[in-house]
Amino acid sequence: MGVFEAVYIISTVLVAAKIITDTRTASKTLAYLLLIVILPFVGIVFYFTFGISYRKNKFYDFKVERNQAIYEEVIRYINETNQRVLAENKEELSSFKNTIMLLANGTKSPAIGGNAVEILQNGEEKFERVFEVIRKAKHHIHLEYYIYDADEIGLELAELLKQKAREGVRVRFLYDALGSKLKKRFRKNMSEAGVEIKPVNEIRFRILANRINYRDHRKIIIVDGHEAFTGGINVSDKYINNGRGEVYWRDTHLYLKGPGVFYLQYLFLSNWVHTNEKLIGFDRAYVNNEECPENKIVQIAASGPDTKPAIMYSTVSAIHNAKERLYITTPYFIPPDPVLLAIKNAAWSGVDVRLIVPEVSDSKLVNAAAYSYFSELFDAGVRVYLYQKGFVHAKTMLVDDMVSQIGTANMDIRSHELNFEVNTFVYDKEINNNLYNDFMHDLDDCIEINAQEWAGRSKLKIFFEHLARLLSPLL
Repeated sequence: MGVFEAVYIISTVLVAAKIITDTRTASKTLAYLLLIVILPFVGIVFYFTFGISYRKNKFYDFKVERNQAIYEEVIRYINETNQRVLAENKEELSSFKNTIMLLANGTKSPAIGGNAVEILQNGEEKFERVFEVIRKAKHHIHLEYYIYDADEIGLELAELLKQKAREGVRVRFLYDALGSKLKKRFRKNMSEAGVEIKPVNEIRFRILANRINYRDHRKIIIVDGHEAFTGGINVSDKYINNGRGEVYWRDTHLYLKGPGVFYLQYLFLSNWVHTNEKLIGFDRAYVNNEECPENKIVQIAASGPDTKPAIMYSTVSAIHNAKERLYITTPYFIPPDPVLLAIKNAAWSGVDVRLIVPEVSDSKLVNAAAYSYFSELFDAGVRVYLYQKGFVHAKTMLVDDMVSQIGTANMDIRSHELNFEVNTFVYDKEINNNLYNDFMHDLDDCIEINAQEWAGRSKLKIFFEHLARLLSPLL
């Protein structure tokens, strides 16, 4: 045996042992093992670049510790609020009590009433409302974005943020260093105007940066602790369908006003503390509990490397409670096993289950992996639609006529287990009906996949799709 072969065998065995010891899920373990076997050395480099968990490392230990400190200051408010909402809405929420309690007990996120909620379609509606609310800011503006492009809309928003900072409003701005490639000059101009701007995970050498495995995929704006925006729409011209973008971009965002903003504020401040590695007091000025007459009930599900996979858990719980309909829109459908099984169980139980995904994704490999799931969805009775008008980027889920979920998380393993994500549950028939109408309207721009025709695809295509699925835990 030559030296090269010996080095390869020893390194592969050692890395395989580390993968088996450190990786939490069987599917991801097998995917990494397959990768290091079929792609010698390249697979090992890929694992050490993207695969090592930082959950046990000091980088996230600091964040978990500070999260707990913030929790303890608001724990009484959380418990009292959740119990009051359940008691006052016992009949309407009885079917979804388990989901509510899962989030309340598991992540300290209460169901909170007294909110105004508005569904915003596409960038055209989102940015008009965002500018309107930010212009009125008096105390603080907090932003956290995966993608913030310094293009026309990004520069326009930046100018407004700088203006508010000069007026004395405290502006804090977090961005993901992988998704937002903001140049030094842009950051310097923001800082000089008084905007506090920081990357959540600073990346100095992208090709060697393990932290890109944990992306801050959230999209959050909070104004004066009382108004907020969250959902699928980043800050970029491509999200606005007025000729700026190359393709029609179908997306969904949420405007929230009221006490429910509280938990989004907590999420932002905990990431701000993590980024700056310096504790700040939980100032009451950051929490405005004034209730709105609309009285919508909301609950925030958040996931990240510092928390439980609460989005996956709560999504599974809500699906299990479905009795009549389950309508899902997602740009990437590579579901973790618990989510896939819950969807199939719902369909087998007679629930009307429908799924909208893009006909063409921005990744052929992701597309192929998603396609590999369709046959078993058809076998369970799920109806699958391909969106054709452009690219559908919305991440929404409707359960019966009462529960809606709007968020940043794709229905894939990365969103559910690795990224910083945030989804909002809205327990309200009016909002559910609005999203239902949007879903039915989107079906006009879709084609439904015929199960028999789908089964007749070429063997080579099916093979490629299933090969891509083997790597799906890594996508």
